[in-house]
Amino acid sequence: MTLLTQRYSYEPINRKNIEGKSLYVTPDGSKVPSVSTILSKTKPQKDRDTLNAWKKKVGEKKAREITTEAANRGTTMHKYLEEYIKTGVLSSRDTNPFSLQSHIMAECLITQGLCNVNEIWGVEVPLYYPGSYAGVTDGCGLHLKDEAIIDYKQANKPKKDEWIADYKLQLVAYALAHNKVHNTKMRKGVVLMCVKPNEIMSGVFDTPIYQEFILTPEEFDYWETEWWSRVEQYYKYV
Repeated sequence: MTLLTQRYSYEPINRKNIEGKSLYVTPDGSKVPSVSTILSKTKPQKDRDTLNAWKKKVGEKKAREITTEAANRGTTMHKYLEEYIKTGVLSSRDTNPFSLQSHIMAECLITQGLCNVNEIWGVEVPLYYPGSYAGVTDGCGLHLKDEAIIDYKQANKPKKDEWIADYKLQLVAYALAHNKVHNTKMRKGVVLMCVKPNEIMSGVFDTPIYQEFILTPEEFDYWETEWWSRVEQYYKYV
């Protein structure tokens, strides 16, 4: 049984290079930055320092390898999840080591995370807030019967709640955009996260760690204020 239930019409948004900037052109004609661009360009200095310190510790080459590997693993995991959401079936994994990891992680998110999702209105959903920003979120729908933005993440190591401020800002940004354009009243976001399993012998992996982070309606106002502050910073200084 598929989780996919079409309740809203999500119009496409397209990236274009405009005056040296990669911007989304939205259905209302606005040319706006992505959510990820705003977060990147307004990243607090302490976060930049932490990232630079990590790169210095492991070395630039190793840092690139780790980042690229994680991105590829995450892309493949998302592909498995999207197919499952559309068809209700998790496709067979192939023998590629990265695909094996991604398949195990997708299965973990399905059994421990998507089990609490009642329906999903779309995958890779294009959203925009007129005149301000745009982007594509993994999914949106009903989580434990609440309207919610639903995001799938992979991680190299377990994370603490205080480390995921950008994830919460993403959730708020997409919820606000959905509310504005589609007249919903979304005040919840969910990050379904799986920590990569370790390979204990060739082709054999240990059990992955599942983590779930929920942006609750009670904390929505705080993160909404933080998000609009970052948007203001972007338009003022970038």
